[in-house]
Amino acid sequence: MAMVRNQSGYILGIETSCDDTAVAVLSPTGRVLSSIVSSQDRVHAAYRGIVPELASRQHIESIVPIFETALTDAAVSLDQIGGIGVTAGPGLIGSLAVGVSFAKAVALGRWLPIVAINHLEGHVVSPFLNRPWPEAPFAAFVISGGHTHLYRVDRFGSYQTIGQTVDDAAGEAFDKVAAMMGLGFPGGPVLSKRAETGNPSAFSFPRARLRDHRFHLSFSGLKSAVARLWEELPEAEQKHRLADIAASFQQAVIDVIIDRLELVIAEHRLTAVALAGGVSCNHRLRQTVSQKLAGVTVYLADSGYCTDNAAMIAAAAQIRLNRGETSPLDFAVRSRWPL
Repeated sequence: MAMVRNQSGYILGIETSCDDTAVAVLSPTGRVLSSIVSSQDRVHAAYRGIVPELASRQHIESIVPIFETALTDAAVSLDQIGGIGVTAGPGLIGSLAVGVSFAKAVALGRWLPIVAINHLEGHVVSPFLNRPWPEAPFAAFVISGGHTHLYRVDRFGSYQTIGQTVDDAAGEAFDKVAAMMGLGFPGGPVLSKRAETGNPSAFSFPRARLRDHRFHLSFSGLKSAVARLWEELPEAEQKHRLADIAASFQQAVIDVIIDRLELVIAEHRLTAVALAGGVSCNHRLRQTVSQKLAGVTVYLADSGYCTDNAAMIAAAAQIRLNRGETSPLDFAVRSRWPL
């Protein structure tokens, strides 16, 4: 059965879908009072990728202290929490299980309503943290290391998937290209930093456009083109041209994203777009979107809310709880969960 209790309005958000342990507290008006994120980058760097078992163990170690810090920073006691939102998918099953088990324990112990939140819905909501929900319809582009999805949003809770990647996610392509260039893991942010001093027109990399699925994206061909070029260059030349290659690769990814947004805006006659997910932190992407999409209102998540965080999960939960929606305590985690 669903847990029900009179709500004070303070909402607790919990996010452990992958390798970040995050807890946040929202005020009754939706203001973010605290948003704490514990990264596992150092743990997984040696493996050049996320190791699911290690991620789960780190969540177990981090969840309680992160929870306590979030309450302290928000100056809110557990007695004041009126509801809980927790990421139930998509993501790594072991990681999700840690956050969901902890959230269920708190809900059961305090007789609090709980809502299972789709991680992707959290990202869609993230550009509107501490801001009013925009007039619909609008396009929402979630661009991260694990997801590249383009949605038409007609209202909160009503999402139509218009396009998505058919292979690598955009952030995944950034990390893989960075890894082949020896920039470490996660290398996407490092690659973007190196691109700042490079020439984005130095190399002509492919921009894939799928004939049968115009709104879908593909980055595997682009990644392969960069790999071929990198392997053909002498080691000294690799070092000399790294910034130019990074800038040219980054520009190709941005061009594909802008192209799909322009297609969706024209075909669906939209006047607003929202960008979210880790890749939406990219400075050149944010700059280009604002310049290219003339006459369109662009909503961008604040830099602290682009990557995985619990504030976006709490915000989605608050809307659902205010509508009277709750989840039964026996809900399951999901590795796949289309929005």
